[in-house]
Amino acid sequence: MRSDNVKKGAQQAPHRSLFNALGLTKEELDRPLIGIVSSHNEIVPGHMNLDKVVEAVKMGVAMAGGTPIVFPAIAVCDGIAMGHIGMKYSLVTRDLIADSTEAMAMAHQFDGLVMVPNCDKNVPGLLMAAARINIPTIFVSGGPMMAGRVQGKKTSLSSMFEAVGANAAGLLDDEGLLEYENKTCPTCGSCSGMYTANSMNCLTEVLGMGLRGNGTIPAVYSERIRLAKHAGMQVMELVRKDIRPRDIMTKDAILNALTVDMALGCSTNSMLHLPAIAHEIGMDFEIDFANGISERTPNLCHLAPAGPTYIEDLNEAGGVYAVMAELNKKDLLHTDCLTVTGKTVGENIAGVVNKNPEVIRPIDNPYSQTGGLAVLKGNLAPDGSVVKRSAVVEEMLVHEGPARVFDCEEDAIAAIKGGQIKEGDVVVIRYVGPKGGPGMPEMLNPTSAIAGMGLGSSVALITDGRFSGASRGASIGHVSPEAAVGGPIALVEEGDIIKIDIPSLKIELDVPDEVLAKRKANWQPRKPRITTGYLARYAAMVTSGNRGAVLEVPKSSQQ
Repeated sequence: MRSDNVKKGAQQAPHRSLFNALGLTKEELDRPLIGIVSSHNEIVPGHMNLDKVVEAVKMGVAMAGGTPIVFPAIAVCDGIAMGHIGMKYSLVTRDLIADSTEAMAMAHQFDGLVMVPNCDKNVPGLLMAAARINIPTIFVSGGPMMAGRVQGKKTSLSSMFEAVGANAAGLLDDEGLLEYENKTCPTCGSCSGMYTANSMNCLTEVLGMGLRGNGTIPAVYSERIRLAKHAGMQVMELVRKDIRPRDIMTKDAILNALTVDMALGCSTNSMLHLPAIAHEIGMDFEIDFANGISERTPNLCHLAPAGPTYIEDLNEAGGVYAVMAELNKKDLLHTDCLTVTGKTVGENIAGVVNKNPEVIRPIDNPYSQTGGLAVLKGNLAPDGSVVKRSAVVEEMLVHEGPARVFDCEEDAIAAIKGGQIKEGDVVVIRYVGPKGGPGMPEMLNPTSAIAGMGLGSSVALITDGRFSGASRGASIGHVSPEAAVGGPIALVEEGDIIKIDIPSLKIELDVPDEVLAKRKANWQPRKPRITTGYLARYAAMVTSGNRGAVLEVPKSSQQ
């Protein structure tokens, strides 16, 4: 066993004395040591229930002959971090999570791991760590929140943010806003729409790293506890068979995840996290892959915020496996990929039925013949930008309008709520990328303000930051190169005409090349907004355009 490095032999007597201090018995030390990475905390609604999930995992591990040992991972609530300096810290935690988990696993020589994540950066951070550490590992998330209900309609966190915009516009009174506040987030769990957390938990299933239901069984269901017990038992099978993350998370598995991403209409943040996971397995992932896969992958789901259905509805319809089964009818998946079940993707989805064609459209009746995400390029974004096409209304798929330029989120929100943004405008928020933010904060507040003001079908928003999975409308993010390194978005001036053509995958600044060249020659870098602490170190290390590995972390030499 790998853990013999800290358990066996005379030289390990000091190690054993420390295990004795932990209260572990000889019988426990004779078993494989299974690290359980608990992301439980009392500040993130998606993580407040993870103590119960972890206890179920421990029971499963013990029942199957292992010794469970818990250690922690951090997690940020993007909703609580939104709209202030805290949002600059969100994305960077992904790398902190991966690094610290690698350190713990390597230092203590576990034989296997069970990752228990749930929210936005926590899931990809632990997937990155799993690939890097490469010992038998399984995931079981905390599960999605149930949808809220306001005035007889299901709601989610994006509804809450949009209610704030509606209140500012005088379209919703204070009493109505309070009703949203009290009813939108009714249970523990990751927010109930197809936002980043649920996107990544669903894609964990597709990657083969979680059991069926990992992404969709609601947090409050007892079925979630049973799933956790089975995950604890199954990791012991992975240890016995020596099935490791890099046996599962192959290039074909990454492409499967991107394919299902298109069918589900996942968060644009998946285009940050899938490349990062691919980076850890040595795959060169260019975001242009998205367009080729989108061309042949129909969009089968319109989950909130793109439509009126929620993760709980996807679960009842058959979950991620049912989506995969639909896609497999047209041979769109690599079905020979190994998974944590010990079986292949094809074996896992054999016989799975789509139980609700209103939630998961049949493959021959999709919402669109192309996938939910698109990568746009042009002179405004020569290295690419990302839009959630499935959440854009038809009249905004092609749009042309004058730029309204802001160098921070706060000024843009003030202009939106102050009525300074008009129909047809293109709001540009820049200097909020990985280096310029620093930290590439999410732009849920501006997009929600636009929607709440009734401008969601007439105003576009472009940023070198990123958009929450809860954003909808013509919101184009991840514009690269970012403004902080002199990307073309830094050269946009108030009133410049911007042309967006999502079907043609183009985003153009309608300014002559010689004018742009002159602006470029006169451009001066801005002073960093944050000069001390982790964010300053992050900004100094970040590589422009490298969405996959914002911080370059050496891979572990131990396989």
